[in-house]
Amino acid sequence: MQSNSTMIDFSKMQMDKLYINGQWQASRGGDLHPVINPATEEEICKVVQGTAEDVDIAVAAAREAFKSWRYSSAAERRDYLNAIADAMEARKDDLVQAVSQALGCPPHISEWLHVEGPIYSMRYYAERTALMEKTEKAAHSLVLREPVGVCGFITPWNYPLHQFVGKVAPALAAGCTMITKPSEMTPLQDYVMAEIIDSVKLPAGVFNLLPGAGPVVGAALSAHPHIDMVSFTGSTRAGIEVARAAAPTVKRVTQELGGKSPLIITPDADLETAVRWGCEDVFINTGQTCTALTRMLVPADRYEEAVEIARRVAEEITLGTGPDNFMGPLSSARQRDIVRSYIEKGIAEGARLVTGGAEQPEGVDRGFYVKPTVFADVTNDMAIAREEIFGPVTCLIPYRDMDEAIAIANDSEYGLSSGVWAKDPESALPVVRRIEAGLCFVNGGEFNYDAPFGGYKRSGNGREFGDAGLDEFIELKSVQLPA
Repeated sequence: MQSNSTMIDFSKMQMDKLYINGQWQASRGGDLHPVINPATEEEICKVVQGTAEDVDIAVAAAREAFKSWRYSSAAERRDYLNAIADAMEARKDDLVQAVSQALGCPPHISEWLHVEGPIYSMRYYAERTALMEKTEKAAHSLVLREPVGVCGFITPWNYPLHQFVGKVAPALAAGCTMITKPSEMTPLQDYVMAEIIDSVKLPAGVFNLLPGAGPVVGAALSAHPHIDMVSFTGSTRAGIEVARAAAPTVKRVTQELGGKSPLIITPDADLETAVRWGCEDVFINTGQTCTALTRMLVPADRYEEAVEIARRVAEEITLGTGPDNFMGPLSSARQRDIVRSYIEKGIAEGARLVTGGAEQPEGVDRGFYVKPTVFADVTNDMAIAREEIFGPVTCLIPYRDMDEAIAIANDSEYGLSSGVWAKDPESALPVVRRIEAGLCFVNGGEFNYDAPFGGYKRSGNGREFGDAGLDEFIELKSVQLPA
């Protein structure tokens, strides 16, 4: 990792510009939004905020570029994707700094959690471009694959590069063109990526970067009559608004939304290992992870033992952004206040505060930090067990038998993620099959960019990553030949 003396100065990049049609250009509005380092509470730089008029210009550029890009060869698109991945590798430190400075995740964690996977995924989709030229036979018909068209991407602040690549890479592989809107809080890595894309000379208009407010740029992208598809990652509340805005034009909409995911620890599991992993899963990225397993379901006869392990793990967590720290700040003062309010609500609801709490962490005089917090004696009807907190707060819930554990796990409006920890993976699979969620981590299994990612119920629709992630950007055409 680069030392502080060689850290990139983001204020010297073209943060006051939009990247449209292969050029850095001024916004038709020109308002600037400060990007704050949540660890220091200091301004990193100011980033321009686009307008609805800017969206029109970017969409026109993307639609014009689509006329030729859609017919580019798979080999050409593969070479572009690999060139982008190579440049990402060369500027890996810049990407790490971009995420770490704006989000607050320690750099040594940001490297593997936020950057290495997206580089891998960019290369993964480079090797999938050939699928677009695959023709299938269905009796006397041919089935052709074609790109869906011009896409609008609205990405979140919590895993900004991860979600950028999860949308941009398969869209490029399919032959789509795009306009990307990052979160106002974490736009820095998108600017690095725009510089990378410009450096590999991707045809003008294929990729366009347009930061701005969700109610302005996000709404304009969602409703635009010349955008064929919108992919959104964020809260379920905002996802509903995106779908509502997109409905009149009947465009394709894919969404990765909220979660309140369960971790079932079976009676035969290694309790120490399972509880430790489950707590660290919640505390990584300061709990700002949509797949975080924030409801830990534990056998009733081992409940107090699990509570004690969770307390010990939480109190071992070190705060800060240094090389020895595990947990940075929340992304903003607003998010810190939301998390604190949930902690206070949990106490008011009658849950037992095992460790942590809403008070300022000891020894912390600046930064939007919250203590790693563990609640016990939680029932599944409490707000802290039903609503997405998006912070370092875990809830331990006892169960008497596996039927009750499954019932508690599935008693949620969400279905994004889940986890099972059993004596071995084979023993976990019967439990996995009964959980209503699009993703399940078994005995500490890691996220896999080769596999589809998405949720059930109010956690969204569609899939990202894997071959299923490419399918979202494909239209199928049936050609009926003479029998």
